[in-house]
Amino acid sequence: MNTKFSDYFDNWLYGKDGYYTKYNAIGKDGDFFTAVSTSIFFGGSIAKKIVDTILNNKLPHNTTIVEIGAHHGYLLADIIQFIYTLNPKLLESLNFAIVERFDNLKNEQKEYLENSFGDGIKFDFYDDISEIKLAHAFIVANEIYDAFSCELIYTKDDKLQTAFVEKGEIQFKDCSDENIINKCKKYKITKGELALGYEEFAKNICKNIKNFYFLSFDYGEKYPRNDFSCRIYSKHEVFPIFDEKLDLDKLYKNSDITYDVNFSHVIDSFNSFCKCEVEYQTQLKALVEFGILDLLQILQKNVSEENYLKEVQKVKSLLEPTGMGDRFKMLLIKK
Repeated sequence: MNTKFSDYFDNWLYGKDGYYTKYNAIGKDGDFFTAVSTSIFFGGSIAKKIVDTILNNKLPHNTTIVEIGAHHGYLLADIIQFIYTLNPKLLESLNFAIVERFDNLKNEQKEYLENSFGDGIKFDFYDDISEIKLAHAFIVANEIYDAFSCELIYTKDDKLQTAFVEKGEIQFKDCSDENIINKCKKYKITKGELALGYEEFAKNICKNIKNFYFLSFDYGEKYPRNDFSCRIYSKHEVFPIFDEKLDLDKLYKNSDITYDVNFSHVIDSFNSFCKCEVEYQTQLKALVEFGILDLLQILQKNVSEENYLKEVQKVKSLLEPTGMGDRFKMLLIKK
């Protein structure tokens, strides 16, 4: 039976026993690293951005900090710890929430956050972003847009084709879906990935939250590569989706599948539902502007030289121009 690639992708990550429905380790013992698993100063930099935004009266003191896709809860915990360091009084008025659709992961997050903060910090949990109704929010999401299902696009004899999967094999067939055809024309995609669901996601946020800052980090560009970026991460090995040696059936639901984000598509999705200000730049530039180097100076005054140098090495991984620093992009959408 042929399965549309977008359905196959969605089931891989979110279907029964899907990769993201289980608690999988991230970092050295997992399939890949993230900025969160690399250094606590990633969350610290975001915390400083939140504090500065509030102190500059861009958002009120009773803003809700919302994380989408919190996994274990490490990032939100890091943010809270650094807010306590930078401006502890703010914790008396701020609110915190997590959007998590899977109960088992929600329980992991609750346990970790309770062990970290006891009853000192209260958290709200939501199954879906559509459930949140707020006047003000600072939303944080790390590597979320690459986890939306996508279609694989290929053009043959001037005809747009989309992918189907049958018995672990990917095949292409002529596309008759006008929505997909029109979006590929709009973004000049002739080969690669077309993400699905950005519009509905942006609609829910714009409709339900009156004023917000939405900060995200992901890999990609503001233009299509017109080549396939879809790939699989397993035990820190990377497998392009069309690798001849790839055993899709073996890796299915047991590894991470992802692709490069077309940030123009994300930005347009928000702008179609609300008037937004947009900031887009490399992770390196964003974290430096947020004040990551200032945070390291605070650390240097309070720990041993050995511990300071260990943290500096981790931060270098976040900022490395030939690695995460330029590969990952920051997108900040403000309404």
